[in-house]
Amino acid sequence: MHAADHHSPTPFAGQRVVVVGAGNSAVQIAAELARESRTSLATRAPVTFARQHLLGRDLHFWLTRTGLDAAPLGRFLMTPPAPPVLDDGRYRAALGAGAPDRRPMFTRLTGDRVTWADGTTERLDTLILATGYRPHLPYLAGLDGALDPAGHPRHRGGASPAHPGLAFAGLEWQRSLSSNTLRGVGRDAARTARRLAAHLARSCPPLPS
Repeated sequence: MHAADHHSPTPFAGQRVVVVGAGNSAVQIAAELARESRTSLATRAPVTFARQHLLGRDLHFWLTRTGLDAAPLGRFLMTPPAPPVLDDGRYRAALGAGAPDRRPMFTRLTGDRVTWADGTTERLDTLILATGYRPHLPYLAGLDGALDPAGHPRHRGGASPAHPGLAFAGLEWQRSLSSNTLRGVGRDAARTARRLAAHLARSCPPLPS
């Protein structure tokens, strides 16, 4: 199942569960499930943590105060960095205590059995993929230049370079660190709306009076 379908740890009580992923959702779900079931977190690399609070303030306060939250860095990132897991100490402690335990990514799935990197196999009750999301825009596939070969939007700061009347909002690192968050999507959407309005003003002649 995907993490989007996970709502409560109760249905997994007593099960053998593996959660795939190293992001916030994966770690949070695995730590929650570990209280009810035998849970492992499978990742390709060690989990990276960031302190949730600094000098008595939430990290997001400092990102906003310093301007890093809105800095237009997206255009300079060929491969955006994976965000760290925000932690007030409880998730690092949970992994340190082995509840859940972290394991290198498994090498094979056969039916309900998983093969780990060390060659051991075991039966799973549930596998949860906390592997994130990606844009799904098949309705733009026929619009030449709107999407790249992988189906991701082609854009510069949210604006389509191939189609001046097409723009996007809410994409990861569209312009800044917060572009795909509630903190940043409104700012990017307003900027995009202004650009679209300017395009319409240039391309559509005024109606006769």
